[in-house]
Amino acid sequence: MLEDTDALETQEWLEALESVIRHSGADRASYLLVQLANSAIHSGVRLPSAITTPYANTIAVRDEKRSPGDEHMERKIRSLVRWNAIAMVMRANDNDEGLGGHISSFSSSATLYEVGFNHFFRGDDGEQRGDLVYFQGHISPGIYARSYLEGRLSEDQLDNFRREVDGNGLSSYPHPWLMPDYWQFPTVSMGLGPIQAIYQAHVMRYMSARGLCPRGDRKVWAFLGDGECDEPESLGAISMAGREQLENLIFVINCNLQRLDGPVRGNGKIIQELEGVFRGAGWNVIKVVWGSGWDRLLEKDKTGLLQKRMNEVLDGELQNYKANGGAYTREHFFGKYPELLELVADMSDDEIFQLNRGGHDPQKVYAAYSEAVSHKGQPTVILAHTVKGYGLGASGESANVAHSVKKLDVESLKNFRDRFGIPVSDDDLKSVPYYRPAPDSPEMVYMRKRREALQGYLPSRVADFESMEIPSLDTFKGLLKSTGEREISSTMAFVRFISTLVKDKNMGKQVVPIVPDEARTFGMEGMFRQLGIYSSEGQHYTPHDHDQIMYYKEDKKGQILEEGINEAGAMSAWITAATAYSTYRVPMVPFYVYYSMFGFQRIGDLAWLAGDIQARGFLIGATAGRTTLNGEGLQHQDGHSHLMANTIPNCRSYDPTYAYELAVIIQDGLKRMYVDKENVFYYLTTMNENYAHPDMPLGAEEGIIKGIYKLKDGKKAVKKKRVQLMGAGTILREVEAAAELLRDDWGVESDIWSVTSVNELARDGQRTDRWNRMHPSEEPKKAYLTAQLEESEGPFVISTDYMKSYTEQLRAYVPGQYVVLGTDGFGRSDTRKKLRSFFEVDRYYVACAALKALADEKKIELSVVSDAMKKYGINAEKTDPTIC
Repeated sequence: MLEDTDALETQEWLEALESVIRHSGADRASYLLVQLANSAIHSGVRLPSAITTPYANTIAVRDEKRSPGDEHMERKIRSLVRWNAIAMVMRANDNDEGLGGHISSFSSSATLYEVGFNHFFRGDDGEQRGDLVYFQGHISPGIYARSYLEGRLSEDQLDNFRREVDGNGLSSYPHPWLMPDYWQFPTVSMGLGPIQAIYQAHVMRYMSARGLCPRGDRKVWAFLGDGECDEPESLGAISMAGREQLENLIFVINCNLQRLDGPVRGNGKIIQELEGVFRGAGWNVIKVVWGSGWDRLLEKDKTGLLQKRMNEVLDGELQNYKANGGAYTREHFFGKYPELLELVADMSDDEIFQLNRGGHDPQKVYAAYSEAVSHKGQPTVILAHTVKGYGLGASGESANVAHSVKKLDVESLKNFRDRFGIPVSDDDLKSVPYYRPAPDSPEMVYMRKRREALQGYLPSRVADFESMEIPSLDTFKGLLKSTGEREISSTMAFVRFISTLVKDKNMGKQVVPIVPDEARTFGMEGMFRQLGIYSSEGQHYTPHDHDQIMYYKEDKKGQILEEGINEAGAMSAWITAATAYSTYRVPMVPFYVYYSMFGFQRIGDLAWLAGDIQARGFLIGATAGRTTLNGEGLQHQDGHSHLMANTIPNCRSYDPTYAYELAVIIQDGLKRMYVDKENVFYYLTTMNENYAHPDMPLGAEEGIIKGIYKLKDGKKAVKKKRVQLMGAGTILREVEAAAELLRDDWGVESDIWSVTSVNELARDGQRTDRWNRMHPSEEPKKAYLTAQLEESEGPFVISTDYMKSYTEQLRAYVPGQYVVLGTDGFGRSDTRKKLRSFFEVDRYYVACAALKALADEKKIELSVVSDAMKKYGINAEKTDPTIC
């Protein structure tokens, strides 16, 4: 740090600045400082690489907008919410030790939420849609406690916190799937709330720009913790929010300085760190560091030492001050400088301890929120300094163990009751009773009036929407017919489908094509000019390819969302559009197209969230399969995404081969999601390999949707030399070629089955097993796969471009010998032909597997299998591709 070599000159500069502020205002002072900085840079003076302000409140006392609320009444309400939140968690653990719940996080952030509930968070009952609030997951008890006071939740429901199996329970954290009329956004998987909020604000502007739902002054609020900011998703997209000038977005970061196990930055200052990060990303930063009690001391201090001490103290020390009390704070904080000890000489230790952090001061919080909602041209982040476990006393206030506190001892409970004025007697204290005043009490009347003024209660979720009118399958008849000699990829077939869909007069405008940054890879560049790429600024430059048909066109009303090389961001945008039926009451139909390898593997947590939040839309895993992507290698080739998709209960996944299969699946998906309103979303894989596509077989639709249908009948077999060949994706064509080898070289006939969804068949089989198990006295049902195959002459051989465990799910439902081929192991670079041979899924391996299965059933001699391997050049001693 540079030394002051001329104190007098320094004082003159400071006095000059103060004079400008006093006579010309803060804006003029700001302008002059910018000019000085520019001049310094021009002269070669190095400025600090990150600009942070002193460790002080951003809003000066004189500039604070005063709260119009009844401060006394709001404190009583806030105290009751605190009490009932603690009571709920403690009663849950008394009923069943270890059931869980969290006290400390809400204790530190109660004021942050209550100021919002009383004055800022708008409900959904007005003409304009309400604010969207991403509540921090661990504070759910506090939100339930407020809803209880509001009469929205019963005592019985609170007593069933974390007890959902028998119904009438409350979920541990915000989960829309489990509480579909209450929670809007899953947030407890830390980091996902912030990135979702950013893209919510982004898509809100997109919806408004396209005339689908005006945003007005609607806000997106995201509450998160300082420790949560270490999650890459928390801060990974903040530069986009700054670049897009998302003035409809407000982050509130609860800076209680503690993670789950200890300090966030014990050796540093997390608020200062975050200030620099957000300022650098173009955000408006408001720090709420110190409560009103400090204002008097700062004004009284003429030496500047108090601010200096605030600047130099470490977070680990700040934690100690609250954990160890007023006397400790006097000695270790104020005691560093004699002048500061003199400053607090007239204060008792208790008074020093009660010097509050800014996040616990409702006036400071109100002033910050007021500035945030009125600020234009930037997103705003509020960094609120709080104490973890605030009010818990020795049981957990500012202690490293605070996050895990589930109970308070009787003495701590008494202290809490007395501190917050809860009317519960000593005799009743052991049962930790809930307390809710009479409906006509001043507190309850005040709460209702505040929410009425803010147009309804929160949290609240809209679960229903008007059914959409979707196009019939015949609308896509071009995809149901043969391509003749022309070869196209299934990815191109998808592009043709969506190109037709966006022209539909009923729903075309509600289609949202989403790509990260490879639309040209997927053959979607034709949509650039047709639909435009959404940009909040439009296009201020002339693209170099403007004279071409498929030039790069950015547009304020663009329909395509191209989110850059950012799978998490693109997925977040997809989730936002996929839940627009709830948050905007305008159902949207998003199609997110990406390299299949960069889907569930990279953003699996967001995909799980999509299931929880009841997203509706289509994920398109393009360039799918382990062997269809020429030359790209291990980190691009997908042989497992369908297994990952199957982990999400409401994700329907399909691996179609032909254009008509894809058209049938998507059209049926539109019907199920937007007409029948099923709470599902779809994952479809498409490939970039070109081949001819046949006509759709008559009556194939049901089997395509359920997961399997017979593509081709073999001729009558001689001496039972017949097999059932099954395949999916591009490997289905290898299966078809294998059938020709078996017939022409070995006199074996084959029926060929297209398996469009292994996962749907497996789920159907499992549901059938359960039904039979639960209804032992009734006639057993048959799995759909079993019913389709039971009249067919085996053995049964299946080959896909995915791991063997994907198709092993079906073994129990195949009525005969079942042989599985798949692409286990790491991918690698080479041609498709070489890769399929390496992974042992090409036509020759399929043919040999079928012959071996026939030999096992004594239908041919084993020597035939050896002859086939020799004929096809298969080396029995080649390296097993599954060995790494």
